[in-house]
Amino acid sequence: MRKTLLYIAFSTLMFSSMEIALKAAGGAFNPIQLNLIRFFVGGLVLLPIALRALSKQHHHLTKGDWGLFFLTGFVCVIVSMTLYQLAISVDQASTVAVLFSCNPVFALIFSYLILHERLGRANLIAVVISIIGLVVIVNPAHLTNAVGLSLAIGSALTFGLYSIVSRWGSVRHHFNGIIMTCFTFFAGSFELLLLMLLSHVPAVAGSMRQVSWLSQFAAMPILKNVSLEYFWLLFFIGVCVTGGGFAFYFLAMERSDVSTASLVFFIKPGLAPILAALLIHERILTNTIVGIVIILLGSVVTFMGNRVKSRESQLADQEATVPASDFQAAPSQTASAKLRARAEAHVESSSTESTN
Repeated sequence: MRKTLLYIAFSTLMFSSMEIALKAAGGAFNPIQLNLIRFFVGGLVLLPIALRALSKQHHHLTKGDWGLFFLTGFVCVIVSMTLYQLAISVDQASTVAVLFSCNPVFALIFSYLILHERLGRANLIAVVISIIGLVVIVNPAHLTNAVGLSLAIGSALTFGLYSIVSRWGSVRHHFNGIIMTCFTFFAGSFELLLLMLLSHVPAVAGSMRQVSWLSQFAAMPILKNVSLEYFWLLFFIGVCVTGGGFAFYFLAMERSDVSTASLVFFIKPGLAPILAALLIHERILTNTIVGIVIILLGSVVTFMGNRVKSRESQLADQEATVPASDFQAAPSQTASAKLRARAEAHVESSSTESTN
C-alpha cells in the first residue's frame, strides 16, 4: 500500500506541474514542436514496460493494432494536446490545469453516447457539479480570455473522447493502459511530425502565412533549441512529467484499482493552481478559487461513486465465479450433516444405556 501511495503522490505532482513546465518552456519552443518532443520522449520512457506487457501476452502488433493507435494518436496528440498546448500559451497555467481536469466529466458523457454505458446517480451529480464549476471559472458575464478558455475546454472535451476511444480499443484488442498509451504516443508523434514537415512545403507555408491565426503553424521548427541549454527542462517535461507521470499512474492502477489511481486527477485541480502561484507567481482570481472548490466537490462525488461501483462489480464477479452446483449441493450437505449428527447421538445414547 505504501508503494501505491508513493506512485500516486509522484504521478499527482508530475501531472500538477505539467502546465507550469510547459508554460516555462513556451518561450523557447513552438507549441507544436514541444508536443512532438514530449510525447516522443514519453513513449520511449513507457516502451520497455509496454514491450514486457506484450511479451507476457505473446502478442505481436498487427496492422489493425496500429490503425487503432493512429486513431487514438490523432485524437489525443494531434487534436487534444495541440489545443491544450495552445491554451497554455495564451492563458494562465492554473486556469488551463483546472479546466483540463474536467476531462473525466466529458468522458462520462461520451461513454453514455458512444458505449451506451448507464450513468449512475453519483456520476450525474458529478457532471452537474463540475459544469457549474466550469461556468463559475469561465464567468460568462466578464470574459477576459475567451480564446484561452475555449481552447482549454476543447482540449478537455477531446481528451474525454480519447479516453473512451482508448477504452473501447483496449477492450477490443486486449491491451492494458501502458500499451495503449505508449503506442498512442508514438503514433501521434509520427502523425505530428508529418504535419510539421508538410508545413515546410513552400506553397503550404505561404498559404498559412496569409491567415493571421495560422501563421504560427507555417514552417514549424522541429529541432530548434533542442540543445544542452534546455536539456533539463526537456528532460523534466518528457521523462518526468509525460513518461514518468503516466508510468507511475498505471503502476498505481495495477497495485490498487482505477478509482484509487484516479485520485491523481481529483487532487490536481486543487494542487496545480497552488504550484502555479508559488513557482511562476500567477494570480488566482476569486471566481477561479470558487470554481476550483466546486470542481473538487464534483471530483469527490465521482470518486465515491466509482468506489461504490467498483465494490459492487467485485461482489458480482465473486458471485458469478461460484458454481451453481455449490448452491444446489449446500442444502443436501446440510441435511446429511444433520442426519449424521442424529445417528451419532443415537449411538452414543444407546452405548450409554447399555453401560448403565
